[in-house]
Amino acid sequence: MASSWYHATADAATIPADVAERALEWLLELQGDDVAPEVVQAWKRWRAAHPDHERAWQRIESVKDRLRPLSSPVTSDIARAALAPPRSPGSPKRRRALKVVAVSLFAGGLGWSARDHTPWRQWAADHRTAVGERRSLTLADGTQLWLNTASAVNIDFNAAQRRVRLLAGEILIATASDAASPPRPFLVETAQGTVRALGTRYVVRQRGDDTEVSVFEGKVEIRPHRHADRALVLPAGYRASYTTEAITPASPAEAAGATWTEGFIVARSMRLDDFLAELGRYSNDALSCDPALAGLRVSGSFPVDDIGKVLSALGTTLEVRTEVVTRRWGRKELRLTRRPST
Repeated sequence: MASSWYHATADAATIPADVAERALEWLLELQGDDVAPEVVQAWKRWRAAHPDHERAWQRIESVKDRLRPLSSPVTSDIARAALAPPRSPGSPKRRRALKVVAVSLFAGGLGWSARDHTPWRQWAADHRTAVGERRSLTLADGTQLWLNTASAVNIDFNAAQRRVRLLAGEILIATASDAASPPRPFLVETAQGTVRALGTRYVVRQRGDDTEVSVFEGKVEIRPHRHADRALVLPAGYRASYTTEAITPASPAEAAGATWTEGFIVARSMRLDDFLAELGRYSNDALSCDPALAGLRVSGSFPVDDIGKVLSALGTTLEVRTEVVTRRWGRKELRLTRRPST
């Protein structure tokens, strides 16, 4: 399975945390094309100074291919902190970031929440999409699966069950009948719980502290991780959110809740700030607006593959303009402000 590299050996799990973090620092310092000879020599001396140092580096070597995304631009603040220049190794954000990665790589027996809420877990997923990308898959049983922007899943089909683990983002599923006898249950697992399909077409979206489910055909059964006895059967036309502890009451689902599979999103009198938050999921640039404009209402269908076109349309209908602000690490923020009166 693509994520098996995360299950550290008992030997790796005994490496002290400060040694694991230092090994990751060395990895970052040695990635450039113009590494100074004295840096290489210092790295060699560090490896030879203690058996734990060498064991930590061997662990890095064993998963180095999986860590290559660390050298690429990413949108996660945690990953960006890990990529901070070597001249600031002691910054609090960098230290926290390295600790997160070290825990993922060196500590065994981690629970879901510790492992699966990191960018590195997503990079190692069986299937994933980049920001702005969408993909469709046909699973081994004939089930159709669509991944929205910045989404990641692992697939685990065996003799007893069909399980999709949603690590990040949003998916649309149209389940197929199972040819096995008896039919295996089809489950979508997130950080907060499990959704069991009961012959259906539905969307599951992993958010920060909860998961939202919208059902368009059939029905699903939702079970929070910590209170599996508090199950809710959600029928077609309804949506609900759940945490590890509880499920919200069902409410009508948005009929256009899966139009992202066709390349656009639909807004019906949506607040401008909420609309930009939704549209921003498809952009590597941050989207925002002047707080004085946040309550303006947006309606219409908007293509997610052309953010510039959408902002241009908003400029015409709302009489706003787009300002470009460069933030840290060179990231751009596209900010809507009121257009000056002429």
